[in-house]
Amino acid sequence: MIAHILIVDDDPIQRRLLKHAVERQGYSAHLAENGRAALEFLRNTSGVVNVIILDLMMPEMDGLSFLGAIRALGIETPVIVQTGQGGIETVVEAMRAGAFDFVVKPVSPERIAASVANALKVDLKETKSRAVRRRNGAIGFNDIVSASPDMLRVIDLAQRAAHSNIPVVLEGESGVGKEMIARAIQSASDRAGKPFITVNCGAIPQNLVESILFGHEKGAFTGASEKHTGKFVEADGGTLFLDEIGDLPLEVQVKLLRAVQQGEIETVGAGKVQKVNVRLVSATNKDLIEEVRGGRFREDLYYRLNVFPITIPALRRRKEDIPHLARVFAERFSVEQKLSRNVTLSSGALALLTSYDWPGNIRQLENAIFRAVVLSQSDELTEADFPQIAAQLPDYSSGALASAAGLPEGGSDAERVVRDALAGTPVYANSERSRGRMDAKAMLAAAYPSDDNVIATTDETGEVRKLADVEEELIRFALKFYRGQMSQVARKLGIGRSTLYRKLKDYGIDPDDPLKEAA
Repeated sequence: MIAHILIVDDDPIQRRLLKHAVERQGYSAHLAENGRAALEFLRNTSGVVNVIILDLMMPEMDGLSFLGAIRALGIETPVIVQTGQGGIETVVEAMRAGAFDFVVKPVSPERIAASVANALKVDLKETKSRAVRRRNGAIGFNDIVSASPDMLRVIDLAQRAAHSNIPVVLEGESGVGKEMIARAIQSASDRAGKPFITVNCGAIPQNLVESILFGHEKGAFTGASEKHTGKFVEADGGTLFLDEIGDLPLEVQVKLLRAVQQGEIETVGAGKVQKVNVRLVSATNKDLIEEVRGGRFREDLYYRLNVFPITIPALRRRKEDIPHLARVFAERFSVEQKLSRNVTLSSGALALLTSYDWPGNIRQLENAIFRAVVLSQSDELTEADFPQIAAQLPDYSSGALASAAGLPEGGSDAERVVRDALAGTPVYANSERSRGRMDAKAMLAAAYPSDDNVIATTDETGEVRKLADVEEELIRFALKFYRGQMSQVARKLGIGRSTLYRKLKDYGIDPDDPLKEAA
């Protein structure tokens, strides 16, 4: 069955580009030049549209008014909002208004295709099959939920790596999903169905690491009452996932180097070597090259393992993934807890979750959803179900962001909302909220007053400053202003992302520093 996508945008060029991108994926595209026309289309073709792609800024009826109108009509079609502002305030505003996902202009065909695909496959049947696959440990790339361009690049690299036996190192903070990527690599390789063995190098006592990895013979050391098969032998023919490899003791690194180079291991207490056929995937939350410089990691082993590095971005750098992940976790836990109905998330809850930076990444988000599902007494999770998250966002709780959407609340007349929307009247709860509504630029300007928005052109001696110094300061300000959203920073500075990353490296700028300062 062909999916039908409604594209709502007042720009004819943008409509044409989106139509081409949607039809390339095999979907049927319908066009509307503004919110009023789209609302009329939906009223006349009930149930036809599967996904709506909606521009926020349009004449006659803007995106937020349109969202309020379709929700008042009871239309639950997933809406992907397009915004020219990448700030978190705009994201919160769209999520509170009921958006399923958001994309920042200019949007690539790959990004919009991923977002549409995610919107189409969010249903209980898909979640049940995903939950079963997770329990069985067989996780493929289709199980990785993402709409982020950075994460889609990670998936693309991992898929390429899966077709060979090249050693892979997965870099990233704890909880970003390194093991899931490793399992997907295994599932997509010719070793699918073979053993996938996980070893957390940081959780093993140092005196037992060698024995656990390579095994030991009976009587090899005090307490070795039986022969033990090591993880390398268990993974023979399959994949060995070495998590937190940066914590591996130096003396064990020598033996690991031999296993990587020659495919041979030496069991503790044995007098001969043993051949093994193992695909090695490593993971670390440390900077391995710094560990090499500090003498804590062997340089020769580093170059043997780090043949195909893949860096997985932190969740705060791909906030567009948060709504998708939250929905999937809520549905999966509903299935696992054998609830009679799927637990969903309100638009307010999604806005709250998207506002938070999640220092524990996906693992922390997953645990928060799990707790909320278990404790919830209704079929919908709201902001009240995430008190720990709300407590860490005082600005959100203060009402400055909560009132940004300016949408009608419970008790408003749904028919009035629809009638006003069709007449072109903006849909707000009352005139006070309409006057109090702030756009993203106004919020950012308030957050960064003019005194902080000045870059000096001369130094303390009155001489003109070096161009490099001014450039570094401007990049630091842009990172802070756009809250570390690299695509937005690069676009506003008029440079490519690769150039931006190179300049960050040249100036020794940690992209997270401006976010810490802003917090």
